[in-house]
Amino acid sequence: MKNISSMRIFLLSTLILLTTSFAGCFEQRNIQLDGVEIREYQGEKLASVSDFRENSIKGPQQINQSTYQLKITGLVGTQKNYTYDEILTKFQQYKKVVTLDCVEGWSVKILWQGILIKELISEVQPDPSANTIIFKAYDGYTTAFPLNYTTENNILLAYKMNNVTLPAERGFPFQLVAESKWGYKWIKWVTEIELSDNLNYKGYWESRGYSNGGNLNESFFDK
Repeated sequence: MKNISSMRIFLLSTLILLTTSFAGCFEQRNIQLDGVEIREYQGEKLASVSDFRENSIKGPQQINQSTYQLKITGLVGTQKNYTYDEILTKFQQYKKVVTLDCVEGWSVKILWQGILIKELISEVQPDPSANTIIFKAYDGYTTAFPLNYTTENNILLAYKMNNVTLPAERGFPFQLVAESKWGYKWIKWVTEIELSDNLNYKGYWESRGYSNGGNLNESFFDK
């Protein structure tokens, strides 16, 4: 009897642990959109805004558009603070269909619309010693890339998906579209972009054992 009770306790503990671990992996429903999302673009079928799974570190963040500022800091000639409206009116808009692949095993193909990181960076006169770009989010999440990854690959900072404004659940006001990278590199609720000379900087998941490169063709765990 003692062994049976111990087994029951073990199984119950395991169930609780699994439930807690995967609580953020279920799809969000009833997301409020500011329009009708498109599900096809130039002949390509698109996933839905609702097909993502909520797995952020603190849940969806609510950011006030009227007080929001995007800070560009670090090794720059001129630090910049942009309001949401300034970013949308000052910089040219681009569209790309890009698939996000999550380490949990799901993926979504979405039409993203936003501005180019390299055009944003060109405004602040990067110091020649800057070789790393660090993204910081409203919830404390961070991740980083070699600076040339964002410039050479025309990486987008998106404010729309499938022709609708990013809802809070998907990263409003801005989400990074980190092409060819695992989903944990696709930082949401971006509030600051820092230029650095620290090639070894590790973000939230990277400091917990995930690959700093985050390349889709490689393991997402550090070896």
